[in-house]
Amino acid sequence: MRRHRLNPKLIVLLATCTLLSACRGPQAVIEPSIEFSRLPKADDGGSESRAIIEGRVTGARPGQQIVLFARSGAGLWWVQPFTNQPYTAIQTESRWENSTHLGTEYAALLVEPGYRPPETTDKLPGKGGEVVAVVTAKGEASRRPVSRTLHFSGYEWEIRGLPSSRGGTANTYDPANAWTDENGWLHLRIAQGLGQWTCAEVNLTRSLGYGSYLFQVRDVSQLAPAAAMSMFTWDDSPTDPEHRELDIEVSRWGDPANKNTQYVVQPYYVPANVVRFVSPSGPLTYSFRWEPGRVSFRTVPKSSGGLEVPFFESAFTSGVPMPGSESVHIDLYVYGRGKVALSEESEVVIEKFEYLP
Repeated sequence: MRRHRLNPKLIVLLATCTLLSACRGPQAVIEPSIEFSRLPKADDGGSESRAIIEGRVTGARPGQQIVLFARSGAGLWWVQPFTNQPYTAIQTESRWENSTHLGTEYAALLVEPGYRPPETTDKLPGKGGEVVAVVTAKGEASRRPVSRTLHFSGYEWEIRGLPSSRGGTANTYDPANAWTDENGWLHLRIAQGLGQWTCAEVNLTRSLGYGSYLFQVRDVSQLAPAAAMSMFTWDDSPTDPEHRELDIEVSRWGDPANKNTQYVVQPYYVPANVVRFVSPSGPLTYSFRWEPGRVSFRTVPKSSGGLEVPFFESAFTSGVPMPGSESVHIDLYVYGRGKVALSEESEVVIEKFEYLP
């Protein structure tokens, strides 16, 4: 009988195919999971306090998203960053990133496309159904008190401790730079600390809406050109892209030749929304009257005769926002994009804030 000898190359090919077939068994199912790579500090929470939160997801399918929650000091979980923006997209390399209001704990849920999260809840949604995975973590420990407030002119004000990019450059804020003295006057300062400038800001813990806003300010005519003082309204909600911002700003914006005061209805880049002038020396009262479709600004020098004769005033009737959840802020910060840099500490004193409906 004639025997047929197999080609050695054919034997190797058959063996390789056999091994490959054996490896093509049922693939292991990857259990979806989420992890945090960056957590904000622990804080009782607040409308102004936000920070970046980010992480990574494993085993996500197309269309799935992340839903973030932060737990407030009162124990409620709030969807983040806003109730009308509750979803965080999964980016390349399965990473995700968003901002969140501060809380004592943070949670991330991997959810199906049709999932609708609650705005607030006392108990987080558990895994199952449209919730694919859940992870929670406590906020990072802070080296300083998690929340600070002060009382000024009969109102409670929150002191800023988070960084800000107001003015187009990054600024660090130190709660120690805001305080009231024995007269009840508010002091804000820019100070040198740890090799950098630290700034000051306070904001009302409540919204006031339409009405008159008045700020009695000590002499700010000699404020350093690169320092900026701003008295403004701000709404952290994204429902208004300009954040319902109305401004009285005292600064020369880093150029000694500039006028030192401006009234603004945001956005500032619309020429009709900005009026600039030179405030005189001495104590001044800055104010604005906010009404439907109109805001009127005034600057009045302190008069020994008690007469309130405006030094400068201007009214805007275009682009004036409606009230929402805005609050009043008073800020002293460094404007770092001017011709001259800040070279000395600065301080402003506000004797009184007054609101009249």
